[in-house]
Amino acid sequence: MAKRPTPGLPTREQILSFVEESSSPVGKREIAKAFGLTAQDKILLKAMLKDMANEGLLDSGPGRAFHKGGGLPKVTVLKVVGIEGGRAVAVPESWANDTPAPKVRVVEGRKRAALAMGDRILARIEETGRGHLAHVMKKIGASSEDALLGVLRRDPSGWYLVPTDKKLRFDLKITDIGEADAGDLVLAEQSGRGARATGRVVQRLGNPMAPRSFSLIAIHEKGIPNVFSEAAEAEAEKAAKLPLGDREDLRNLPLLTIDPADARDHDDAVWAASDDDPANPGGFKAIVAIADVSFYVRPGSAIDREARERGNSVYFPDRVVPMLPEALSTDACSLNANADKAVLACHLTIAADGTVKAWRFTRAVMHGVANLAYETVQDAIDGKIEHALTESVLRPLWTAWTALKAARDRRDPLALNMPERRVILDEKGRIAEIRVREQLPAHQLIEDFMIAANVAAAKALEAKASPVVYRVHEKPSREKLVALGDYVKSLGLSLSLGQVVTPTTFNRLLARITEPALLEQVSEQVLRSQAQAFYGTDNLGHFGLALGSYAHFTSPIRRYSDTLVHRALVRAYKLGEGGLTDEEMRALPRTAEHISMTERRAMEAERDTIDRYVAAYLAQHVGQIVRTRISGVTRFGLFASVEGVGGDGLIPMSMLGAERFHFDESAKTIEGLTTGVTYHVGQRLELRLADANPISGALRFEFPDGPAPRAGKRPPPQRKGRPPLPKGTGKVRRKR
Repeated sequence: MAKRPTPGLPTREQILSFVEESSSPVGKREIAKAFGLTAQDKILLKAMLKDMANEGLLDSGPGRAFHKGGGLPKVTVLKVVGIEGGRAVAVPESWANDTPAPKVRVVEGRKRAALAMGDRILARIEETGRGHLAHVMKKIGASSEDALLGVLRRDPSGWYLVPTDKKLRFDLKITDIGEADAGDLVLAEQSGRGARATGRVVQRLGNPMAPRSFSLIAIHEKGIPNVFSEAAEAEAEKAAKLPLGDREDLRNLPLLTIDPADARDHDDAVWAASDDDPANPGGFKAIVAIADVSFYVRPGSAIDREARERGNSVYFPDRVVPMLPEALSTDACSLNANADKAVLACHLTIAADGTVKAWRFTRAVMHGVANLAYETVQDAIDGKIEHALTESVLRPLWTAWTALKAARDRRDPLALNMPERRVILDEKGRIAEIRVREQLPAHQLIEDFMIAANVAAAKALEAKASPVVYRVHEKPSREKLVALGDYVKSLGLSLSLGQVVTPTTFNRLLARITEPALLEQVSEQVLRSQAQAFYGTDNLGHFGLALGSYAHFTSPIRRYSDTLVHRALVRAYKLGEGGLTDEEMRALPRTAEHISMTERRAMEAERDTIDRYVAAYLAQHVGQIVRTRISGVTRFGLFASVEGVGGDGLIPMSMLGAERFHFDESAKTIEGLTTGVTYHVGQRLELRLADANPISGALRFEFPDGPAPRAGKRPPPQRKGRPPLPKGTGKVRRKR
């Protein structure tokens, strides 16, 4: 219990001490009572507390209680977000500070039921030398953010929720449907667990099969913020009208953007020409100009807080959930042609062999000459079309790129050419076509210029001993490398795992494969062996790109990581206002962890939405025979995807036949022990599409002639010393 203060109007230090030491929530009333304030003192106290809040010394919590600025209140509501080392980890349910919400280790108590992901608790916070501890006071009901998303159905026994999440295999009984009806997409709050769980509808979202609903499902399911506050919108409108100020003038240079034809915004513009400096014979000079988001979005503003919460824009076939309000993302910050635009310019000096010899960063103003699509640029360079900018702008840019490409080829980064699906919608929002995106040299041109600028940004900050938010891609773990080696060995190939594994190790493996189907199959397994990239403040290098220092600098409209890099450059090189603050510098490790999470969240949402569109596209073909490829082999069955379309569907082990099967994890195969029928990753099968669920995105396949087909038999791979299956069991032997 806090020591009772001396009566009289307290100082700021006394208020902070009292708030910090109190074991119960502290508001204005508690402070006035503790210090024995008069009516006149209370008026002065109100003004003092307002000033302290404005200065960031105090934050407001639930019930107008105060807690120390940037910290946690003594008693607060937390949400469990993970289980680490057997202990629940939670974050504050409400967090409005400029820094990412802190993770808190939860002390559950022996007599309490174990906590699970998504649980909400009222907890007493203890500050220790190793971070915060949360002592559970009680579990409380689920919030609307934790509500289940699904479609209402009705049968003779009552109302049920069919979850959109395909991992949830059971329908939830609904006791209160509110204003919803059968077939509606709804959010439902669950009470209880297991067989006794019930729910009530808390929000009706409409027709799940209507255009734009598939992305709406992902937005709600993943908890992606998709509505800006009035304060952020108002700030964006005001910021968009800021005068550009004193900047380097690049308006005489023909900078242009090259993006997909359906791009919603334009982050980056490029220009290159031969370098006339005698010190750089045969070399080039280039500029990569990036939207100066740090000029418009200042640390601590409402726009900044909401941009950091989002972490990145999320792109769906029918919409984009932007990181920044449209007044900035598609207008002021977007490098639209024929308008003066504020940019952070990276000036590059490129040697004849493609080595980047020097760089410098300036705040500048540009006037773009065009916004071109990749296809247009490629056709102009190939001579398929005539374009006014071909010889004056595109050809010099292409020539400079050939030098960068030569340097890239020497570096030999990981080269995986994996197909990317693109959903094409008609004017009514329905699926018109699903196609694979074409990869053109024009795509590689922009990628190589962006990589050069990203490397320059990282090294420029290192030169100033500035903190850097690196884009980190670690080398694969030894365990995954050994598993990949065992897999390719089963195909008659070899993977050399010496002391140093580099991208060249994998490129040489793939270069030995001439059969297209096998190349696609092995490329997919190589991709699965790689570590997941993330953001961090420790420079661990980028394995896939074969680079020692790498940061994201080129997409600040859609990635918060790039905005942080911009702010760091502005501060380090004294380029004006909007630089990285001291508070941001201290919070960078937590911010990097947060934006790594939001990136994974966006990728999952985008992938799940594509799966739903694919399932809707295939729903008209249920019952038909389709050509598929086995995309995964597990202990419980096979996963197959429809060729040319995508989507994954399960073939349970029970559908493979009555015989016993052996699952070989290293070879990624399932083999029938009686017939020798073998299924392996990459194998083509003709299957009947049994079901396609657009709500969950799940597909289900069956063999055309029922279980135990004899087609597709191949000799099983030779395996030494495999123990026999125990007698009397019908289960698949698991490899230990």
